[in-house]
Amino acid sequence: MTISTKFIGLDVHRETISIAVAEDGGDREIRFFGTVANDCEVLRKALASIGKDGAPLKVCYEAGPCGFVIYRFLKSLGIDCVVISPSSMPRRPNDRVKTDRRDAQTLARLLRASERTAVWVPDEAHEAIRDVVRARRQAKQDLVSAKNTLKSFLLRHDRRYPGKAIWGRMHWRWLSDQRFAFAHQQFVYEEYKRRIHELEERCVRLEQVLEQAVLDWPLAPVVTALQALRGIRFIAAITLVAEIGDLHRFDSPKKLMAWLGLVPAEHSSGTRTRRGELTRTGNAAARAMLIESAWQYRYPAREGRALRERNAGLPDHIRAIVWKAQTRLCAKFRRLAGTGKHAAKIVAAVARELAGFIWDIARHTPVSRLA
Repeated sequence: MTISTKFIGLDVHRETISIAVAEDGGDREIRFFGTVANDCEVLRKALASIGKDGAPLKVCYEAGPCGFVIYRFLKSLGIDCVVISPSSMPRRPNDRVKTDRRDAQTLARLLRASERTAVWVPDEAHEAIRDVVRARRQAKQDLVSAKNTLKSFLLRHDRRYPGKAIWGRMHWRWLSDQRFAFAHQQFVYEEYKRRIHELEERCVRLEQVLEQAVLDWPLAPVVTALQALRGIRFIAAITLVAEIGDLHRFDSPKKLMAWLGLVPAEHSSGTRTRRGELTRTGNAAARAMLIESAWQYRYPAREGRALRERNAGLPDHIRAIVWKAQTRLCAKFRRLAGTGKHAAKIVAAVARELAGFIWDIARHTPVSRLA
């Protein structure tokens, strides 16, 4: 007698896990097993109870703030597990009831019907690199916020810098010369400046950690190869690789572009075709980095000294891809600008095509093993 597979949906929260089980066969009822504590050993016992008849188990849960601890634990037990993208969960417009029980049952139903979009799960080494990249990005955002706070403070007191370039040596000299009438007001001003210096030092420390960590990373060759592209230096390259992950999992560059949310939304019906703004799905950090890099292609194609130094040790076929990317994207930027298109649309189009060249470079770059 063949034992049917059991499909298990987990609605994972910080303290609890709600479990639902779907038997093989589309017409069979999905039962709610119960809610257990979010503890690996407790979860193991619950799954052992579900599969005590020897039925193979397939488990899924939504990606969320609890990370991939459960995924790695179940994989270590030999249990088939996938992590589902929350954006792929179907939502009915008239469904106004949301509970952990119903979410777990929906996950089990989707897993049984094979109607789920699994996310790529990084290994622990890749996730460690990603943590440093995100910590550095957060520090940069805090630094921008701290600088804006200081500028707002100065503007409230009508202190206007007479020069043009700010945050340079002359600007800091001017900031050091500012004096306020009250001692406690001067203290606040000094604290604002001190926070900026602290955040700048934090960014430098995190960048140094990244430079050391990437040396032993299997995807380091991809990071090096991407830096040959115009507008992509070390931070941009390692951010793209850390956030996108294994680029080999995309069968075509169009799939990478769609994953990054750089393709236009579309609502077409019948003979009418209507395309809107970018979908903005996928990883926002990687998309923002590509948008920022795409601005560099507004200038004519040229290979400066810094760019030649970055691609000096690369194979000829990678250098050929890089030069083709620069000439093509610079020409595209000028062509679209000549038609009068808005700069934001031009940059989005260039960033979308830049993602295709990144996919091509990664495909031609050997790594020691896939992350």
